[in-house]
Order: sequence, then C-alpha cells, then structure tokens
Amino acid sequence: MSSERAKQIQRMFARITRRYDLMNRVMTGGRDQAWRRQAAAQLGQSVDGLILDLATGTGDLAFAVRQCHPHSRVVAVDFSAPILREGVRKAQARGERAITWAVGDALALPFPDATFDGCTNAFLLRNAVDLMRCLREIRRVVKPGQPVVCMEITHPQTPIFKQLFAVYFYRLVPLIGGIIAGDLQAYRYLPDSLTRFPPAEPLKQLMQAAGYRNVRYHLLGLGTMAIHVGEA
Repeated sequence: MSSERAKQIQRMFARITRRYDLMNRVMTGGRDQAWRRQAAAQLGQSVDGLILDLATGTGDLAFAVRQCHPHSRVVAVDFSAPILREGVRKAQARGERAITWAVGDALALPFPDATFDGCTNAFLLRNAVDLMRCLREIRRVVKPGQPVVCMEITHPQTPIFKQLFAVYFYRLVPLIGGIIAGDLQAYRYLPDSLTRFPPAEPLKQLMQAAGYRNVRYHLLGLGTMAIHVGEA
C-alpha cells in the first residue's frame, strides 16, 4: 500500500501492538475469539490444504483455522511487521509450527494465481485503501471455487440498538482505547473507518461484482459483526 493513508494505518497498528489483543477482548465483551472460530469453520470441513490468513494481526484467526482444520497449513500475512512479530511470538509459545508468517500488501500479494485452497481475513476490508482491488487480489490467489471468508465489523440495523451502538462505538471506544492502549487517536480511527465502510448487504454485492460466487453472510453480536463467505 503506497498511499499516505495506508502508511498512517500501518504506523497506527505498530503503535497499538502491545495492547491489541486486550482491546479486542474489551471491545467485543470477550466474544472476538468465538467469532473467529465461527469464521474459521466457514471454510468448510473439506478444506485442509494451504490457507491464507490475510491481515492476520497477532494471528488469532490463523490459530482458529488450525484448531478447526488441524491438517491445514496456514500462511499468515500482515502489512505491519511489529504486529506480525507478536503473532510469531504467540505461535512459538503455543508450539505452533504449521503457520508461516510473512509481511505483505493485501493489494499486491506476493503469490502466484490460484495458490491457496481458501482464505480468511478479519478486520481487513475496512482498512483497505482500495476495497475492490483488495477483493480481486484475494480472489486471484485463491483457487477457483474455493472459499474466501471475511469477518468485519458492520452497521447494526435494529433502530434502537443502532443508536446505542453508535454511542458506544463512536464515543466510548476511543476513550477506552486511550486508557488501555494509550492511543486515543488510533481508536478514533476505528469508528471513522466503519462510517466509510458499506453495510453487510452492499458488501455482499461488492463481492459479487468482484467475481465471487455463492456469496452469503450472517450477522453476529446483535448485528455488529458480519461474516461474509464467497467462492473465488
């Protein structure tokens, strides 16, 4: 990612690496790990080959893939080297040897066409500076017909809860981030990134426009989280 916005996002994730996992637990009420397991399960029972976990962060979704699919091998890629190093440290502590770690750009992945038997990503699409290019690049490196699973924060649609979520996400989350992670600016970016991001149904349509087939999604966390699944 060469744009200034991409560089700012990269620096931001480097700053919050130390408290990244803790903030994920706090913001989701401890549900983020269960949601990652649900996302990993969407790969399907027959997917046991080489899986790409893109924007892996500290590796929690990559670990979930390995738990759900113990015969799989995972290539875990992130564009932030500091946060990736935390994932490597966690893998070493777990004795996890079936994950390969690499720094890479989701808009220009260093892999040939049709390399992977599936792809997972969590909280990637909202941060992509070119969403359609990102979706097409993921599809390029996944074998035709194989699953791509995208987990992302989304816009709740229930009227009353929608307002309550807005207060929490736009006002409280930055304050909590400032206290726990010591970075108010980073956790102001988080709500702003959702404001620019399409809701679940339009995102499904964008995936279809990018060439994915059999696209579907389901909502979690009272409609605040969506898992989209499509076939490359």
